[in-house]
Amino acid sequence: MQADYVIVGAGSAGCAIAYRLAEAGKSVIVIEHGGTDAGPFIQMPAALSYPMNMPLYDWGFQSEPEPHLGGRRLATPRGKVVGGSSSINGMVYVRGHARDYDHWAQSGARGWSYADVLPYFKRMEQWDDGGHGGDKEWRGKDGPLHVTRGARENPLFDAFVQAGKQAGYPVTGDYNGEQQEGFGPMEQTVYKGRRWSAANAYLKPAIKTGKVEVVRGLACRIVIEEGRARGIEIEKGGDKQIIKATNEVVISASSINSPKLLMLSGIGPAEHLAEHGIDVIADRPGVGQNLQDHLELYLQVACKQPITLFKYWNLWGKALIGAQWLFTKKGLGASNQFESAAFIRSKAGVEYPDIQYHFLPIAVRYDGQAAAEGHGFQAHVGPMRSPSRGHVTLASSDPKAAPKILFNYMSSEQDWEDFRTCIRLTREIFEQEAFKPYYKHEIQPGADVQSDEELNAFISEHVESAYHPCGTCKMGDRNDPMAVVDEECRVIGVDGLRVADSSIFPQITNGNLNGPSIMTGEKAADHILGRKLPRDESEPWINPDWQTSQR
Repeated sequence: MQADYVIVGAGSAGCAIAYRLAEAGKSVIVIEHGGTDAGPFIQMPAALSYPMNMPLYDWGFQSEPEPHLGGRRLATPRGKVVGGSSSINGMVYVRGHARDYDHWAQSGARGWSYADVLPYFKRMEQWDDGGHGGDKEWRGKDGPLHVTRGARENPLFDAFVQAGKQAGYPVTGDYNGEQQEGFGPMEQTVYKGRRWSAANAYLKPAIKTGKVEVVRGLACRIVIEEGRARGIEIEKGGDKQIIKATNEVVISASSINSPKLLMLSGIGPAEHLAEHGIDVIADRPGVGQNLQDHLELYLQVACKQPITLFKYWNLWGKALIGAQWLFTKKGLGASNQFESAAFIRSKAGVEYPDIQYHFLPIAVRYDGQAAAEGHGFQAHVGPMRSPSRGHVTLASSDPKAAPKILFNYMSSEQDWEDFRTCIRLTREIFEQEAFKPYYKHEIQPGADVQSDEELNAFISEHVESAYHPCGTCKMGDRNDPMAVVDEECRVIGVDGLRVADSSIFPQITNGNLNGPSIMTGEKAADHILGRKLPRDESEPWINPDWQTSQR
């Protein structure tokens, strides 16, 4: 089997690359270990907690015992299905802040500043504000990726935004437009009531061109001959075969599996590869390093009025929502229920937001257990730019073995200080006038948890990954010993090989990573094709008082 390009991973970036290469008339084979995304568990937005916890769709990774969290092992779900993690994620759409990308460019990823990436965000989007306003000139109108907003019918969504305003924060009509900072509506990759994954947006239309074929199998290693990538060895039903690339091989297998595949193929830290008996082709010490993520926790409040989603949190209620969605693609099943959001700064002197909120009109745990108090609501909150860094390493030279993942969460005193700040700022927001008709009492952490020590104990026990791992094949200057790919996404030290997914992010972006991952695929496709969109010099809004005030 042979094509112009072979892509490993039918995920957020891989699907976008396949689509753009096919559009340019190139033949593409996409290798995907997972299967179909058909069925209501993936396609129904409100059912988002199911696919993430199903071995059928999820690789089922876990972190190593985290030393700064009392040895807890944290779930690290990654999509094992067409669409990758865009088929099992929470469908929240965030571009990231303009300054995130400016920092990328300053750190050695030249050509990836906000002015460079904004045209790609516009090209990929088909944006519908749902009548809630926004920045039309900053948004895309005819791209493959539908971006919409929930109906925001529950009064708690507006209460959250109004409370932010009352607490002195700005309100923004479009955090993906000119102004990220502030409280406002949250956006989702949902279209006509269905999850609009990278598979729906990009891969299925690409397959219809006849230029793209998806081959199921486990990618075992990159076939490298005389310093050039020639194809991928896969295992399928116990048999091994080589899928050949006439032009190039592109690895888009996730921030966990991309560095694993590079290391299995002899690209990575020489000493580590030698430990596993792997011949070194390119000694790149940065492969698997620089692992970053967002952690979050949620504050829960009991609600005075029976207006939350708890009224549907029973077999009958869920059946009703499911039936309405199956027959009409409308109703509560057609939204991820994250319909209000905020991005704020933690203190004066912070130039752009470093805290994110998702607001949810129900008090429910990550495992789907509703709070014992019944009606409630919660805010998911976490810092955006933790200084902690971890790594992905090989557990074995067997391609079937999961790699070792250590995030090294909460390894800095700043992490603890940032989370205590998050909790205290959130309590202040919930105490505003807008929540008076609804606020009964705090369920979690609970009003008695106040001191730094008490808050630290709560944080240690309750903090969870927001499932935004990235950074393990860092993009940077070719002279940077820790860089894995250059600004064209080319692996340094091997010809005909690129990596394009969230693993190449030099630094994690503000917010959820699906949007930036798809953008990375869009832009990487242009690098492969030797073209680029003209820069867009639109200037983002930065709080004029950021040096002297927190809000």
